Amino acid sequence: MSNLILDIGNTLAKVAVFQQDNIAAWWRVERDDLLEKINSVLSENLIRKAIICNVSVLIPELESVFKIRQIDFIHLSATTSLPFRNLYATPRTLGKDRIALAAAAVGYYPARNVLVIDAGSCVTYEFINDQNEYLGGAISPGLKMRFAAMHSFTAGLPDLRDQPFDDLPLIGDDTNKGMQIGAVEGLAREIDGFIDDYKKKYSDLTVIFTGGDHEILSKRLKNSIFAAPNFLVKGLNYILEFNLNK
Repeated sequence: MSNLILDIGNTLAKVAVFQQDNIAAWWRVERDDLLEKINSVLSENLIRKAIICNVSVLIPELESVFKIRQIDFIHLSATTSLPFRNLYATPRTLGKDRIALAAAAVGYYPARNVLVIDAGSCVTYEFINDQNEYLGGAISPGLKMRFAAMHSFTAGLPDLRDQPFDDLPLIGDDTNKGMQIGAVEGLAREIDGFIDDYKKKYSDLTVIFTGGDHEILSKRLKNSIFAAPNFLVKGLNYILEFNLNK
């Protein structure tokens, strides 16, 4: 039997089927097509448990589907039991994505000092110490947000959010290259700087790098990292197991 993991954003959702700790299959679907996809997945897989991580309002139709099929499920929220001690000063404001990343760190790297960096729309930094305590981290603009800001808040800079780039020189000899160097190389140096600062305080630090832009950025880092695709959904699966196996 398998677990169903739903990471639902404003427009897109990630659907993953786990068999024990392994991803058996996963899909990225439009939010409007989610119910149809869920019914298809449930028809083709023997699902026993599910977790819903939703950035906005709950989806009653999903609950109805799970109840009809007698699938145990939980909604990730500020009151969900977690496999780590949350020392965040304002736990109810902590994003569900950040909670899931912290859970994955504890599940896959227990009793270690771990920095999880998620390079998505925003870049988030999550620190969990070797006592399995979540201390917090940082949030900064991601790549597309940086390009969008330069375009939106100036009169003449182009929108380069969807423009391809490969190797970038040190010196940009045109406006596009200058913006790309500033956004991409600047963010890579920010990430390296954070890692360096954490290593000064925690010499045995393990660094996990994930998120949609991790491939673009990881090859530009000077520090050693562990690339971990789908780390967030792995954390959701760990939270699900932690709650329903208690």
